[in-house]
Amino acid sequence: MKQAILTKPGQIIFREAEKPAVSDNEVLVKIKKIGICGSDIKAYHGKHPYIKCPVIQGHEFSGVVEAKGKAVRNVALRDKVTVRPQLVCGRCYLCRKGDYNICEHLKVIGCQSEGAAQEFLRVNQDLVVRLPKKMSFEEGAMVEPVAVAVHAVLKAESVRRKKVLVLGAGTIGNLTAQVARIMGARSVMITDLSDFRLRIAMECGVDYVVNVKKRKLEEQLEKYFGQDKADIIFECAGEGSTINQAISLARKGTEIIVVGVFGLKPPVDIGLVQDKELRLKGSLMYKAEDYDLAIKLISAGKIKLKPLMSKTFSFQEYPRAYKFIEKSGDKVMKVFITL
Repeated sequence: MKQAILTKPGQIIFREAEKPAVSDNEVLVKIKKIGICGSDIKAYHGKHPYIKCPVIQGHEFSGVVEAKGKAVRNVALRDKVTVRPQLVCGRCYLCRKGDYNICEHLKVIGCQSEGAAQEFLRVNQDLVVRLPKKMSFEEGAMVEPVAVAVHAVLKAESVRRKKVLVLGAGTIGNLTAQVARIMGARSVMITDLSDFRLRIAMECGVDYVVNVKKRKLEEQLEKYFGQDKADIIFECAGEGSTINQAISLARKGTEIIVVGVFGLKPPVDIGLVQDKELRLKGSLMYKAEDYDLAIKLISAGKIKLKPLMSKTFSFQEYPRAYKFIEKSGDKVMKVFITL
């Protein structure tokens, strides 16, 4: 089978490998679609703090069951599936209390373990999630980022009837804004430096969009949310400027959920966090129930994914896909690899 390997920043090579055999509790997934994530892009440029080369990327993906061990009961051959890419120890304190998404020894398929950038991937049956037959492989590959958004919104105390501010209108920011609306937010504002991304956010039904390069965010908050400004803020850009913007603009006592992945360690005004009694909370990945809800939302048509789907490349065009993303700058959302 073919594999694509990120050997060093900016370099992807292809190699042949043996098709894996499965043990009793394992499933062999024939990969159909892979989504390129912002984390993948940071790793490609050597800027992801937790991903080192060489690595077979791919943690957002869908496929079909090619083979399964004799103890596997949750899927059948030829089922359409996706995979929760979390490899956890099951023994640490966090795993024992059910918070396996922040396992002390967490490894992520496609990040610290080989991922879906190959024709077949062998995984434990517990990680395999069956998809509805009518769901496309593109939608199946986007269950993972939708689950990230679901988990982030559920980390907040409650978004119901709240005014929500999302900083960063990339794929995760867009999906976080959509999920917040679905879960009952009174209104949602999203910000970015890109008119293209903000236009996509409007297509997806976000209430207010603000290009912070052209307008003062504080003025826009007061215009649309009133003097009390936002009730909850989601940082989805992973930039020092946006987390500090969240802290400086937050109303006293506000909850800030950190969703973005930071390539660099930003200086943060912790004194202001203390002075305002802000609740600064991290959100990492998802749990099984977040995946289940993500699939339900996609299947019910409540999440708008089509506007986020920018372009698809063949497996042999993997390097070209990254060049396209690099060249497109802020005028691209989700890029797929098809096998």
